[in-house]
Amino acid sequence: MAEILRLEQVRKAYNVGLPTETEVLHGIDLQLNHGEFLALIGPSGSGKSTLLNIVGLLDRPTSGRLLIKGQDTAALDDTELTRLRGHTIGFIFQSHLLIPAFTARENVMMPLLVARGFPDAEIEARADTLLAKVGLTKLAGNRANNMSGGQQQRVAVARALAMNPDLVLADEPTGNLDTKSADAVFALMRQVNRDSGTSFLLVTHNMELAQRCDRIIQVIDGRIETT
Repeated sequence: MAEILRLEQVRKAYNVGLPTETEVLHGIDLQLNHGEFLALIGPSGSGKSTLLNIVGLLDRPTSGRLLIKGQDTAALDDTELTRLRGHTIGFIFQSHLLIPAFTARENVMMPLLVARGFPDAEIEARADTLLAKVGLTKLAGNRANNMSGGQQQRVAVARALAMNPDLVLADEPTGNLDTKSADAVFALMRQVNRDSGTSFLLVTHNMELAQRCDRIIQVIDGRIETT
């Protein structure tokens, strides 16, 4: 099975070289394969967010290796990291981070506009296809601030898939939703995973959802405790 992500002895420290130096991640080893749906759990302050930022190429490790599709990211400059992130990784956040005054279609189009620089019929058609996939065809023209929390998170899922990423990082994507909406959004992500083979790394405090993933990784005090 093809490997999407590999971390080898990844460490992250802040204030390096100063008396206040603090190491947050202590030698993380992790592998995620194509089509795998992995849950990342752990208490607040355990290092989950730091780990997710490193995997999402938003921060660099202090030491160790991070490989995306076999490519060692240490050799890439910031421009190359941005390009790799934009074409390989999709993000879903707890608060969805949609632009309230934009329509559902416009929000989904944003990653495509950033990549291409201008709107066209192809980008709009791609957005409409993704909104249909998440069951929101009738709401494509609705502004985000006129949608329910569950509907907004479905738009966020569609936006994360806009660039056809190999890996989606979902940071507590159901944390602000009621039980019914949370279950529907999780089921949608699972369906995308099974239909397209997109890999998912899901950060969650919801053990019921975690147990429905292929594998659970627990992070405690900056170390992986169970796999």
